[in-house]
Amino acid sequence: MPEILLRDDADGITTLTLNTPDKLNALSDEMLAALQGQFDALKIDRDSRVVILRGSGKAFCAGHDLKQMQAARQAPDAGRTYFKDLFERCSRVMLAIQALPQPIIAQPHGIATAAGCQLVATCDMAVAAIGTRFGVNGVNIGLFCSTPMVALTRNVPAKAAFEMLTTGQFIETERAERIGLINRAVPHDMLDDETRALARIIADKRAAVVKIGKEAFYAQRSLTPAAAYEYAGAVMVENMLFKDTEEGIAAFLEKRSPNWD
Repeated sequence: MPEILLRDDADGITTLTLNTPDKLNALSDEMLAALQGQFDALKIDRDSRVVILRGSGKAFCAGHDLKQMQAARQAPDAGRTYFKDLFERCSRVMLAIQALPQPIIAQPHGIATAAGCQLVATCDMAVAAIGTRFGVNGVNIGLFCSTPMVALTRNVPAKAAFEMLTTGQFIETERAERIGLINRAVPHDMLDDETRALARIIADKRAAVVKIGKEAFYAQRSLTPAAAYEYAGAVMVENMLFKDTEEGIAAFLEKRSPNWD
């Protein structure tokens, strides 16, 4: 049996590849467990500085495994318990993405639907292949995408999100970029190179600084402006006391490259 989630590490960049192309890389029970395992490992991995999340085959991710969900629905007295557990496990995976010290870049192509679109919205950045279609289209089969809605509404304007959720219609990369779901769209044959180039820029920064910045980015978003400034100010105090920051500022003032090694 091939591995359902592939991992490659090179020069501080970790690439995770969803590898069930015959199922359009659906978030099955097994895939969720594999992702959770990798995120738990990455959280304490000091060599990995940036993570790329991509899919094999013709699609990035088509959401939850509907066949698996339908089978669970038929099990006597097990449906409610299974579904509660499923969405709790999925939510833990999404929260783990934002709890990672490393920035994570989604690399969608083909389609990213329902929980697959949720993955894109949850990742810190996204570089998509031109022509990728994005949707939270559960409403089309009688299942409103309530959990994908959480990530989507924190990425795109409210009216755009509500339209996607209630119509079930796909949007193309041009609109996805315009409303902020993705950072940029590039030709498919340039997708790997462009994503890796963005990852390389981040990987070359000081890991401790990026870590403190990512944590602060998400923490301050839920605060009032006054509370956010108070919190962010405290973060900057700690950051200013980093040895690397002292060297970085000195190097800038002296017009030389910082000596961080």
